Amino acid sequence: MFNKGMKMSNSVITVGAGPAGMFAAYELSKKDIDVLVIEKGKDVDDRTEFEIMSGVGGAGTYSDGTVNLRPDIGGDLKEYTHDEDKAWELVEYIRKILKRHGMPEPKRENLEKEEELKRRAASLGARYLPIIQSHIGSNKAPDVIKSFKKELEDDGVKFKVNTEVEDLLIENDRCIGVRCKNGQEFEADFTILAPGRVGIDWVQRLTEDYKLKASFAPIDIGVRVEVPSIIMDPVIDVNRDPKFHLYTKSYDDFVRTFCTNPQGFVVKEDYDGFIGVNGHSRTDIQTENTNFAFLVKLKLTEPLEDTTKYGRAIAQLATTIGGGKPIVQRIGDLRDGRRSTHSRLRRNSIQRTLDDVTPGDISMALPQRVMNDIIEGLDMLNEIIPGVNSSNTLLYAPEIKFYAKKLKVDENLETSISGLFAAGDGAGLSHDIVNAASTGVLAGRGISNRLK
Repeated sequence: MFNKGMKMSNSVITVGAGPAGMFAAYELSKKDIDVLVIEKGKDVDDRTEFEIMSGVGGAGTYSDGTVNLRPDIGGDLKEYTHDEDKAWELVEYIRKILKRHGMPEPKRENLEKEEELKRRAASLGARYLPIIQSHIGSNKAPDVIKSFKKELEDDGVKFKVNTEVEDLLIENDRCIGVRCKNGQEFEADFTILAPGRVGIDWVQRLTEDYKLKASFAPIDIGVRVEVPSIIMDPVIDVNRDPKFHLYTKSYDDFVRTFCTNPQGFVVKEDYDGFIGVNGHSRTDIQTENTNFAFLVKLKLTEPLEDTTKYGRAIAQLATTIGGGKPIVQRIGDLRDGRRSTHSRLRRNSIQRTLDDVTPGDISMALPQRVMNDIIEGLDMLNEIIPGVNSSNTLLYAPEIKFYAKKLKVDENLETSISGLFAAGDGAGLSHDIVNAASTGVLAGRGISNRLK
């Protein structure tokens, strides 16, 4: 019913089946609006843990499965709700839906220790952000997605997987649908761009082809840090994914911890033309190590404002130096100005959880400023978490978080092209599961408002 020439009224196409696309479909289906979700990747039943970036459920399906229940982590919902209470209400709305589909109850314990962490961080000029979190686990997240997808299908939402959207259909300065790579065209009253992180390059091309109003977002560049779990346990007992925000001494750059995986695994990610690293933790298999991302936020100005192009250049250099594999280095070797070797890593007290790596020198791959920020930042973090920058601590590179060009949207999340709405990470409006889902809800409500 969405084919060209067979368009029905009150119909919406959502490009992408990640949190943004699925929650937009949820919001619309509850108002009896016809929704077609087009996803370039596989259905959740057919995905594997190696197909991280694409497929029903989005990148979060095979992530650590930690859900941060705050409106200012992974974005700032207040930017779209214009009211802090409404932003928190949106987070609670997402929580209730995910809980119904199997997300565990969030936990926030050890409030006295939480206050101590805040004091310790503040004494160094850093911040510790207390967060209510729920840990689904990368092994259980697919079940949550399957359950959610079934509810959507029961409510009439249609999914078309393994189908890549290539272009928009624009008529009289209005988006009337999409064209797929297989030649199929689908029309609808409204279209939502929600392709997730895997669609960043595609969204950027659309901004150039159709002069969609947008601005470049900053980029996060850094490493994944792996330490013995016993080092992180006192902090993990307070919050399983602790968030520390720091500013370095030399450059006053913003550095943060992100995506902590207690007793987890460092994993390799394959992108188009380069590799990267990430972290997973499971509820059924545990290691003796804990890993987390340590990221430096950079914003570029003229003559190169394209942070995606800059990040890809760094990632490609790291891939070349690593021979197609991530680089791993002991902090002790980094401080001594030498590359790590297989023999030194075998003698290291911390045994790595990722084998498909190249021992090397990270400072040859990442910019000097970023390396300086990482070293200074870990020194500061060590004052809060003693032992985190021990000589035996392992650093994996590159860990780069690409953010799409941020599309300019109005209060309904409609873009500068009439009939075209946006949501989630691929549109630059969010950086995590809850914020992506929330922007999907807001886009769905925006379309409902338009239909009224």
